Amino acid sequence: MNNLTAPVKFMEVRVETVSPLRCVTRFVLRFSWALFLVALPGRAQTPASEQKTITLEELQRMALQNNPTFRQSAANIQAAEGRKKQSGLYPNPTIGYQGEQIRGGSFHGGEQGFFIQQDIVLGGKLGLNRKIFDQELKQAETEAEEQKVRVVTNVRMSYIQALAAQQTLELRQNLSKLAEDAVETSRQLANVGQADAPDVLESEVEAQQAELAVTMAEQNQQRGWKALAAVVGNPRLPLMSLEGKLEDTLPVNADELVEKIVNESPAVRIAELGVKRAEAALARAKREPIPDLQLRGGLQQNGELLSEPGGAAVGLQGFAEVGVRIPIFNRNQGNIATAKADAERARSEVERVKLVLRERAASVVQNYTFSQTAVDRYKNQMIPRAQKAYEMYTKKYRDMAAAYPQVLISQRTLMQLEVSYISALENFATSSVSLQSYLLTDGLEAPSQPGGIDQPVREVNIPFQMGASPQER
Repeated sequence: MNNLTAPVKFMEVRVETVSPLRCVTRFVLRFSWALFLVALPGRAQTPASEQKTITLEELQRMALQNNPTFRQSAANIQAAEGRKKQSGLYPNPTIGYQGEQIRGGSFHGGEQGFFIQQDIVLGGKLGLNRKIFDQELKQAETEAEEQKVRVVTNVRMSYIQALAAQQTLELRQNLSKLAEDAVETSRQLANVGQADAPDVLESEVEAQQAELAVTMAEQNQQRGWKALAAVVGNPRLPLMSLEGKLEDTLPVNADELVEKIVNESPAVRIAELGVKRAEAALARAKREPIPDLQLRGGLQQNGELLSEPGGAAVGLQGFAEVGVRIPIFNRNQGNIATAKADAERARSEVERVKLVLRERAASVVQNYTFSQTAVDRYKNQMIPRAQKAYEMYTKKYRDMAAAYPQVLISQRTLMQLEVSYISALENFATSSVSLQSYLLTDGLEAPSQPGGIDQPVREVNIPFQMGASPQER
C-alpha cells in the first residue's frame, strides 16, 4: 500500500506589515495543516504489541483437526470397506433336522436325522462382487482427498476475505479520522471568515458518512471472521489480527489451470471410477445366469425293521443331494440390460462433469482476468496519479495557493482508490485460489457417499462474494 503521510515543512518567517485578521488567518491555516498531517493514515492504529495475531498456516492446521467433514469422509471409507468385505463372503451353510415316514406301534418305523446344506458359488461371482465395491472404496478415498482440498481451500479463501475486510476497516478508520479533522478545521476557518456555513455542514455530513462506512466495515469484518471460524471448526474463535498481505498473490496461467481442472480434478476421477464400477456391475450381471451348485447331505436313523416284529432295524444311514438351478426362463436378461444402460450413463457422466467444470471455470477465469487488470491499473496508474495530485494540492495548500477542501477531496479520492484496490486484490486472490484448487471451495459441504446418482460432482461451486463492490464492504 502507498504511504499517504507527508513530511511537515514549516514556512519561512518574513517580516512584513500585515493586518491582524490576516495574521490570525495564517495562524489558523498553519495550525489546521499540522492537525491534518497528524490525522493521516497510520497514526491512530492500535499498537501491534496489543493485537493478538494468527497466521494462515495456524488456521489450516486448526481446520484439519476440527472440521467435521473429515470424520464423515473417514466414516464413508469405513462403510465402503465393510460393503466390499460383505460382498465377497461365502453363503452360510444350513443345518437342520429331517424326518420321514415317522410312525409308532410295533413297527417303530421312520427315518430321522440331521442334514447340512451348502451353496457353492460358481462363475467367480464373489470376486466380481468385490470388484464392484472395490471401486466404491476408491471413490470414497478420492472423496476424502477432495474434501481435504475443499477444506484447505475454503480456509484460504475465508482468510483472504477476512484479511481484505481487516485492511478495508483500517482504511475506513483513517478516512473517518480525516473527516473528523476536516470538520474541526472547517469550523476554525469559519470562525475567522475563511469558510462559509455550507462548507461546515458539508464537512459534517461527510464525517457522518465516514463513520457509517466504518460501522459497515466493522460488521463485514465480523461476518468474515465468523465464516472463517466456522470453517476451521472453532465457532468461538475470538477475533484476531491476520498476518499476511494481499499483494503476495502470484499470477497464474488461467488457461493451463482450466485444463488441469478438467483432466485432474477429483470430481473427474470420481466419475471415472464410477465408470469402472458400472463396468464391474455389468460383468457381474452377465455371470449371474451361471447356476450355483447346491449340495445337501446328512445322516439319519432308519427305524424300519428288517424282519418280523422283534427283528433288527435298518439303523444308521446317510444321504446326499446335488442340484443346480437351470437358467431356462430367467437368464438375468433384464438386469444385464440395466447394467449396460448404467455403464453408458456412467461414461456420459464423465463427459458431463468435464463440461460442468469448464462452464463454471469460465466465470472464475473471467473474474480472475478482470481483477488482474484492475489490480495492475490501480497499482501502477490510478493510485500513483491520485497520490501525485494529493501531494500537489498539499503543497499548494502549504503555500496558501489552494483551498483546504481541495486537499480533502484529493485525500478522499486517494483513500477510495485504496479501498477499491483492496477489493480488486481480494477478487484476484480468491479467483487464483479457486482455479488452483479445482474450483473446490466449500469446506463445510458434506462428502457424498459412493454410488449415489449424480453425487460425484456435488456442488462444484464458484467462490461466493467474489464480485463484491467496495460499497458493500
